[in-house]
Amino acid sequence: MSLDGFVAGPHQSVDNPLGIGGTRLHQWAFPLALWRAPQGLEGGEINESSAVMAAALANIGATLMGRNMFGGHPGPWDATAPWNGWWGSNPPFHHPVFVLTHHARGSLELQGGTTFTFVTGSLEAALEQAQRAANGKDVALAGGASAARQYLVAGLVDEMEINLVPTLLGGGERLFEGVGDDLHGLEWVRTVATPRVTHLKFARP
Repeated sequence: MSLDGFVAGPHQSVDNPLGIGGTRLHQWAFPLALWRAPQGLEGGEINESSAVMAAALANIGATLMGRNMFGGHPGPWDATAPWNGWWGSNPPFHHPVFVLTHHARGSLELQGGTTFTFVTGSLEAALEQAQRAANGKDVALAGGASAARQYLVAGLVDEMEINLVPTLLGGGERLFEGVGDDLHGLEWVRTVATPRVTHLKFARP
């Protein structure tokens, strides 16, 4: 998240999924060995952010995401050339992923153990499917901002990590737009400050 509260820059598109300036929000993570390894890249840094990322990734059994994060075009899926995500044939998840959408589509099985299941039901129904697939492990809510807001307001978020980056985007998509003036049952539990990013953790007591 930027200092002015945006988790993506303005003018998001297929060519620029994070919006103008949006990649600046993730520059702290790109050099980390823990980020590089799932992409099939060797080497990388180990620093204060490494432990934060390792803890966040340690017990994930399934992931939830919104349609915009999975990407592609709005509206019904293209039957002749369906969008298969930003990540190529071997996405970095390596576990079941559930995509919230208004448009039905069959499951998409890719390399490395990643299967995308497209859910047209409620937030609760998607979460229940993800929990069953996770088999006792955590369900990660990957985003984007709209999906995260909806789950937060519904009181279905148990932990939230905010990676606050010292930059301004000036526009784009705000995570907390319209969620009110409270954290919907979450409380601050940890801060890890580094030169590139400040990691804030909130959890349900």
